[in-house]
Amino acid sequence: MTFETFGLCEELLRAVGEQGYDTPTPVQAQAIPIVLQGKDIMAGAQTGTGKTAGFTLPMLHRLHQGKADHGRRPIRALILTPTRELAAQIGESVTTYGKYLPLSSTVIFGGVGIKPQITRLRRGVDILVATPGRLLDLVNQKVVDLSHVEILVLDEADRMLDMGFIHDIRKVLALLPRQRQNLLFSATFSADIKRLASGILHHPVLVEVARNEASGQVNHVVHPVGKSSKRALLSHLISSNDWKQVLVFTRTKHGANRLTEQLGKDDILAAAIHGNKSQTARTKALAGFKEGNIRVLVATDIAARGLDIDQLPHVVNYELPNVPEDYVHRIGRTGRAGRTGEAMSLVSQDEVKLLRGIEKLLGKKIPVITIEGFAAVLDDNAPEERRPSTARTPQRRRPQQGGGGGRPSSNQEGRSRSRRPTR
Repeated sequence: MTFETFGLCEELLRAVGEQGYDTPTPVQAQAIPIVLQGKDIMAGAQTGTGKTAGFTLPMLHRLHQGKADHGRRPIRALILTPTRELAAQIGESVTTYGKYLPLSSTVIFGGVGIKPQITRLRRGVDILVATPGRLLDLVNQKVVDLSHVEILVLDEADRMLDMGFIHDIRKVLALLPRQRQNLLFSATFSADIKRLASGILHHPVLVEVARNEASGQVNHVVHPVGKSSKRALLSHLISSNDWKQVLVFTRTKHGANRLTEQLGKDDILAAAIHGNKSQTARTKALAGFKEGNIRVLVATDIAARGLDIDQLPHVVNYELPNVPEDYVHRIGRTGRAGRTGEAMSLVSQDEVKLLRGIEKLLGKKIPVITIEGFAAVLDDNAPEERRPSTARTPQRRRPQQGGGGGRPSSNQEGRSRSRRPTR
């Protein structure tokens, strides 16, 4: 199957070809024909499956084929996303794939000046990519009119609910025409997502691609380590394997800042990206990472949503996420579009339950490899009092049973025979 199979207009096929893509990913193969038919869709797909192109390409085709307004451009398509980074990424995809079409688009989100966004909107746009909060701000200022929207896209709907956007989403929905096409994409189909979908979608077609499954191109491994030795182990892995680019996840913003400073003391250039950072700082850190000027990008879960980094070889869970599904989102940043990747988790005794939850979600055990000099045992039966607490008495650890050196790491990446859009 090729993109010509879908009957997309020549302008879109030309843009896709210039990106070097010829074969659609599974989610694109299923979603594009459905969207082209004008049907509502409820799609379950993880990051890295190419879902953005799965809705962007058919959306652009339908808008191009539809009647154009020769007066002031009304907003005909609205794409709602949970984070600034994801909004920017989708906006880039719309621009890239629609470069030969007479359609205009813009991206609006908070954390940056609102006046340039107002200026752009007043000129008129066909496609608006937005985060809910900034969108409602502009609606209240009577800059945005959503009464002509033909296509609504809710991307990463599960994350929008996790971030508390449900009330904002309902306010936006009340401003839209009843007659429209609705496309909902979510990594998970929780009860809350199903309730949201039931109030938005009209006889939707269900598409599920590797839902709740990690990419088969990712090699998972757990490195057991004492909690106080995690930073030393991370520095050891980066330096001894000469990693040039690694994305590291922490649970908190404070933890991301602290780890970034500690890595700097080990002569490893790192930058943190999280919600407390300004949009300018986040954009600068991401650009430095992509260009290879920054070796390590330390991120929180919310800040990392929507990050699109080509050929990222290594993802490290410095701390396991509290929600198992977030593990899948994290490691989805590597092993994309047929390439291989490594997902390493530095796990201490207090994270054993979190690890078991992740393994249950994946449906398999993650191999455990002990790094020499950082020996630790993960005991499922350890009593609660043995886990880290606020007590001043040092925790005693069981001696390591069996040896084992660090596993060799390879920077070689597998490449698929055909290229597929990863966004």
